[in-house]
Amino acid sequence: MNPATALATVLVDELVRCGMTDAVLAPGSRSAPLALALHAAAQAGRLRLHVRVDERSASFLGLGMAKRSARPVLLVCTSGTAAANFHPAVIEAGESGVPLIVITADRPPELRDTGANQTIDQVKLYGTAVRWSTEVGTPENRPGMVAYWRSLVARAWGLAQAPVPGPVHLNAAFREPLIPDGDDSWCEPLDSDTGGPWTKIRAATPGSVLHVPATRRGLLVVGDGAANVKRYVAAASMAGWPVLAEPNGNARYGDHALSAHHFLLGVPEFVERHRPEVVVTLGKPGLSRPLLSLLRRADEHIVLSPDLARWPDPVRSATQVAQDVEIPVVSGDDGWLKSWRAADLAAAAAVDEVLDAHPEITEPRLARDLVAGLPGGSLLFVAASMPIRDLDQVMRPRRGIRIMANRGASGIDGLVSTAMGAALVHSGRSYALLGDLSFLHDQNGLILGPEDRRPDLAIVVVNNSGGGIFSLLPQATLPGPFERVFGTPHQVDLEAVAAAHRIPYRRLESAADLPKAVAGEGLRIVEARTDREANAALHAELRRAAHQAVRTTLAD
Repeated sequence: MNPATALATVLVDELVRCGMTDAVLAPGSRSAPLALALHAAAQAGRLRLHVRVDERSASFLGLGMAKRSARPVLLVCTSGTAAANFHPAVIEAGESGVPLIVITADRPPELRDTGANQTIDQVKLYGTAVRWSTEVGTPENRPGMVAYWRSLVARAWGLAQAPVPGPVHLNAAFREPLIPDGDDSWCEPLDSDTGGPWTKIRAATPGSVLHVPATRRGLLVVGDGAANVKRYVAAASMAGWPVLAEPNGNARYGDHALSAHHFLLGVPEFVERHRPEVVVTLGKPGLSRPLLSLLRRADEHIVLSPDLARWPDPVRSATQVAQDVEIPVVSGDDGWLKSWRAADLAAAAAVDEVLDAHPEITEPRLARDLVAGLPGGSLLFVAASMPIRDLDQVMRPRRGIRIMANRGASGIDGLVSTAMGAALVHSGRSYALLGDLSFLHDQNGLILGPEDRRPDLAIVVVNNSGGGIFSLLPQATLPGPFERVFGTPHQVDLEAVAAAHRIPYRRLESAADLPKAVAGEGLRIVEARTDREANAALHAELRRAAHQAVRTTLAD
């Protein structure tokens, strides 16, 4: 099956699964895959298809149906000015709160801005008139596309209705061939086994609560920006669920919190035996690839999101999205929890043994010891690249501290200033754990006027002379260009930087000296020098030791 036919087939099928009953089509060539998919669905009795030769009339026809039924209606047209002729109806739908799903066919990127026939700029064509607009992207025959397409349609369907009904726009680029080629094969099943929409969005109504299926085989996953953490951690604990919390989710505390789940989920045998029936996620997870892979394996993945216009679903595995959920207490065998905890304790002990065997300063040990030694009520701001990942892998559960990171867009910029801003309004002691590049990227954040308040902030800078995270990525296998374009070593003297800003400086000489190095008051800088190659080797050693410990627990 050619990619154009596959994309159109899935888009129409998912719309029907979401509840679409009516579609309005204006004829055209580039939209042929969608036209044929709609015709087939209509012939099968799955929807009502309405065809109009004029796009403006077609769009207002759909507007009238959607306005009267209060249900989204699909509008489809070809590329070029055909899409522009939908604009008046889209504006009216936006202003009057009428739900429409608008799919405009488009030329693929290689034909844009070339003078190719019937090609205009259709990206965000309708501006602020729509509730949401996105490029579907040119379809490719590779695994994962079907989940992406279905998740995209489910999101569009939900956004057309909540929180404020209105039009949404999907711009779908199709490469030729545009009609079926007689081959029905595809790299993955095009059909869905959900029995309904890929993702169900529970609209906000007074008192509406999604009741999670009762099961002992559940998990609570907590990522960045999670809200109402204490409530849901308590509910998960009552249900006998393990809690897999990223450090900046601020839920890694209590008897049910795990600390080595990154390593557990890297062992295929463990993952195979511990497939959850339900996963509830709070916030935006994204630090651990094994954890993200686990979300795909859950029978039910419920995303708890206060905003039904935007919800985090990085692997497009969400089956339901809700603003409030209730996790029921289930009595019975606690073997599920015990198995997770036994493996977690074993892996954590193996990690600690490796770290303690290295008396020199290492990045994972620095992260572990720093967070463990913070006084109660402290704030720890962590850089969004390697430091937060180190913390995720080695931080042991503890209470009484607040961890923050700029993981919204995970950028390297402005971290010194962000840490200072947070420290200025925090009521307790404040600390920051940054890499050398993120520190240098925001040197201007150290400039303070003589009458400006100084934060009580200890900035711990891990100086490995460059981009340490790249040493753990596939780029490290390219020895020729690696140092120049990825490692990016520098020769900046951090002590001189501190002196230029008249900020107290201390260099950490050994891992054991950390408590003394970060002690004090006011703004101060602590430099910890490490080696990138040694750090990569240590991470490999940690992974081997933790995986072996997990396999041992499975064999017992």
